[in-house]
Amino acid sequence: MPSDVTPDPYADPLRFGQRVQILRERRGMTRGQLADLIGVSPHTLRKIENGQQHAPGLEMVMRIAEALRARDLSDLTGHPDMHVDLFIGPGHPRLASVKAAVDSFTLASNVEPPPTAHLEARLHAAWKARHQAPNHREVVGRLLPGLIRDGQALVRHADRAADRRAAQALLAETYSLAQFFVAYQPDSSLLWRVAERGMTAAQESEDSHTIGVAAWLLAQAHRDSGPRHYDAADAVNLEALRFLEPLLPDASDDVRAIAGALQFELGYTAARRRDTGTAWRHWDEARKVAKKLPADYYHPVTSFSRAIMGAHAVTVAVELHQGGESVRQAAKADEAVIKSRPRRARHRIEEARGFQLDGQPDVAIATLEKAHRSAPETVAYNGYARRIILEEVESKEAPRRRRASQLAVDVGLLSA
Repeated sequence: MPSDVTPDPYADPLRFGQRVQILRERRGMTRGQLADLIGVSPHTLRKIENGQQHAPGLEMVMRIAEALRARDLSDLTGHPDMHVDLFIGPGHPRLASVKAAVDSFTLASNVEPPPTAHLEARLHAAWKARHQAPNHREVVGRLLPGLIRDGQALVRHADRAADRRAAQALLAETYSLAQFFVAYQPDSSLLWRVAERGMTAAQESEDSHTIGVAAWLLAQAHRDSGPRHYDAADAVNLEALRFLEPLLPDASDDVRAIAGALQFELGYTAARRRDTGTAWRHWDEARKVAKKLPADYYHPVTSFSRAIMGAHAVTVAVELHQGGESVRQAAKADEAVIKSRPRRARHRIEEARGFQLDGQPDVAIATLEKAHRSAPETVAYNGYARRIILEEVESKEAPRRRRASQLAVDVGLLSA
C-alpha cells in the first residue's frame, strides 16, 4: 500500500475487538451490560471482541465509544493518527493558569487578603458570568486564578473561628466554580484535586449549603469516572442527604434546592445503571422538592428549580436509552425558562441525544445547532454532542452530512 494512502482503522478486527474487551473490563462492565448499552446481543459482542465478526461501521464504533466512555477514538482503533477526543474537550487556553493557581500554596503571609464582602461580590459576579456568557469557560477561566489566590489568603489570615469558617465557605465555593471549568478537560487529576479540596473546605466551613454543593460536585466526579465508581457516587449523595434531612423543615430555599439536586443525582446514576424504576423514583422525589420552591427560584450553582425538572426528565430517559420517551419528555420541557446559558445548551444536547436514539438524526443536528448558538463552549466540551456530530459527518445523506460538517467546523472538531 502506498504510504500516502490512509490506512483502514478497522482493518484488523481482532485488534479492534481486543481493545473493546480491554476497555470494557477496565470499566468493570460485563459483556451483557455493554451489549445492552449498544443494542446488540452478548453473542454478537463476543464475536466482535474475539475477532470473529466483521469490524463494525462508524455508527457502532461511536456507540461503543459512548458506552465505554472512551476518551479518544484511537483507544479503540489502535491508530494514533485517528486521534479524536470524544468525551474530553480540548484543553482550554486558560487551563494552565487555573492549574497553577490550584497547585500553588503560598505559606508566607505576604498576600494581603481582600475583605470578605469583596470576595463574596466577585464570586457572585463570576457565577453570574458563568450562567450568562456564551464563552463561559473563557470568562470563568480568566477570573479563577485571582479568586483561588484570594480565597486561600482569606483562610490563612482568619483569626477568629467564625471568620475562618466563613472564609472556608468562600474557598469551597471558589473550588466549586473551578470544577465547572476543569470538567471535561484533559486533566482528570486536576479535577479530582479541585473536587476533594472543595469538599474539605466545605466541611471546615460547617455550612450546610456549602457542604451540599461540594457533595453534589464530588458525586458527579465519581459517577463520570465510570461504572466502577457509581457506588461511590451514591455513597456521597446519600451521606449528604442524611446530613441535610434533619435541617430541611427550617431550611432556606438554597439548602432545600441542593437536597433536591442531590436526590436527582441518585436518579441520574441509577439511569446510568439502566435501573429504570429507581431512576424515575428519585426523579419524582426531586420533583416534589422542586414544587415546594418558589416558582421563580433558581439555584445559583446546580440550576435546580421547578423549571429544570423537565430537562432532568429528558436526561433520565436518554440515559435509560428510551428514545421515544426522551422525545416525549423533550416536548413537555420548556427550555426557554432555563436561565443559565450553559445549562440551556446542555438541555439541548440531551434533547439531541434523545432524537438520535429515536432515529431522528436531522432533528438531532438541528437541536445541536441551537445548543451551539446558546453556549458554543458547552457543545465544544460535551462528549455526547461531539459523538453525534462526528457520527453524522459520515452520514450517507448529503444534506445532513454537509450540515454536520459545518457544525463540526464551528465547534472546532474539523478544520475549515
